[in-house]
Amino acid sequence: MERSQPTFPARHELKFFINRGDLNALAARLERVLWRDAHAGPDGEYFIRSVYFDDRANSAYYEKLDGGPARDKYRIRIYGLNEKQIYLERKRKLGELIAKDSVHITRRLAEQILSGNPNRLELSKAPLLHDLFLEMRTNLLRPVVRVDYYREAFTFPVSHTRVTFDKRLSTGSFPAGLFDLSPGIMALDDEREILEVKYDQILPDVVRLLLAGVPAERSAISKYVLCRRFDLMK
Repeated sequence: MERSQPTFPARHELKFFINRGDLNALAARLERVLWRDAHAGPDGEYFIRSVYFDDRANSAYYEKLDGGPARDKYRIRIYGLNEKQIYLERKRKLGELIAKDSVHITRRLAEQILSGNPNRLELSKAPLLHDLFLEMRTNLLRPVVRVDYYREAFTFPVSHTRVTFDKRLSTGSFPAGLFDLSPGIMALDDEREILEVKYDQILPDVVRLLLAGVPAERSAISKYVLCRRFDLMK
């Protein structure tokens, strides 16, 4: 049985490339002031796997490259390869803000969707599942790529601020199983990782000061594009 989650409010989302040495230095600074994410393991990280969807024309991929208005991005996400932590999510860009819808789904339903079968999703009480049904039927949306990484996250209560490091980004072609353990292709070189800063209205001064002077390159990073390019450049 799926369980609806409230729509996450639209938030600011800043993304940067950062090298591993600067990441470690910044993490040591953040740890003295911010809180570590409660989901982290003993090493301060947790594993995330997402399977992204696109249509037959790969519109989400090419529109992101062209800098045009981004389409909604659908993905199935699992945390720590735990079958009790599987979600269907949709991210959408609203001007400079990012909004996310999420619904918890079972492993059985996830595997049905990833097989390309949207049957009976239209009967769901979760609007997000109904929307995915329409996309799969009318725009032929289907799963296209696996995106894996390890996240180290820090939180601050003011403005629901999160600072995350997404590390060891790798990819694998689909269809591989959601729980497939085969190694993927590294999507970035060994020295680059991804820094993300997310907050509601205003970035708190204490976080701004912690980030000041960090040698990081701001970029409109899309993990989907970074990973999908390996398939589309063949």
